[in-house]
Amino acid sequence: RSSYSCCYFVLPCCFFDFHGKYSRRQSKKTQYREYLDFVAQVGFVCGFHVEEDCLRIPSTKRVSFVGKSRTYPTAERAVIDEQITQFINSRRTCAVATCDRRVGFNHEHHCGGLCKEAGSEPPEDETETAGTIWMPGFQPREKVEQVRNCASLPRDFVDEVVLNVANLLLNAAPQKSCSDKQGGNMNTWNQGESLSLREVAEHLDKEILKKLKSEYGGLQTLLKNNHQVFEVLNGRVHIRDWRKQKPPSKTKPEVKRRLSAEAFKTRLCWFFIHHPDGCSLPSEACPYAHGTEELR
Repeated sequence: RSSYSCCYFVLPCCFFDFHGKYSRRQSKKTQYREYLDFVAQVGFVCGFHVEEDCLRIPSTKRVSFVGKSRTYPTAERAVIDEQITQFINSRRTCAVATCDRRVGFNHEHHCGGLCKEAGSEPPEDETETAGTIWMPGFQPREKVEQVRNCASLPRDFVDEVVLNVANLLLNAAPQKSCSDKQGGNMNTWNQGESLSLREVAEHLDKEILKKLKSEYGGLQTLLKNNHQVFEVLNGRVHIRDWRKQKPPSKTKPEVKRRLSAEAFKTRLCWFFIHHPDGCSLPSEACPYAHGTEELR
């Protein structure tokens, strides 16, 4: 609707309409197929020749739609835009009517009197063509989406949080250690205690938590990103013991095995530098470098 020259590609996933969750209407089709037909219908109503394709991706939701050309000449843009407006209004009517049946609130009060029966005249503020208001209250997302997965946080800040959390876990159980009997020798390595994410957060500085709050997943995402040091399972944080990691499968494709080998010792070992007992693995077995001289 943004311009006549616009083309589009869409990979439908979650079942949503313009104003909320998509309501099923045909029990003879699967929910996925019915939703795909709805998304294709949107393209047809907007005046596109809609093409369907199946992507080669590892997902159960891999049917996509592409709109590369229009079914009408440029001169008919205003007519098609009014058709689109009526279609949006009809979908909103369906959504509100569904809510009425489920929770029984007043239809007129809920939509402020804007909703009409499907096919009737659209509200006054939505009768204008493309380039003005398409739908009251609609707010598109920004063109540039802000990265909030903790990846853009300053390295010094991340290192400080990692060190604080690791020390917290290590000092929580100073007497607890993991024994490793190899070659008859008893070598102890402090594995620390496991704490819940809430307990960890309670021990962190308020300024740190405030900074993490703006990131998606917050503290949990940051700890999971630091896979070398931590293991987060069922809401609890553990120090990762690399002796317990399964060796890489020999059945992996040659390309993946080669990539794994190339990634070997490209980063310094956090445990070698910061852990009071050093790394639990010998240098030749650790995937990380024990000192800068080993870096590749």
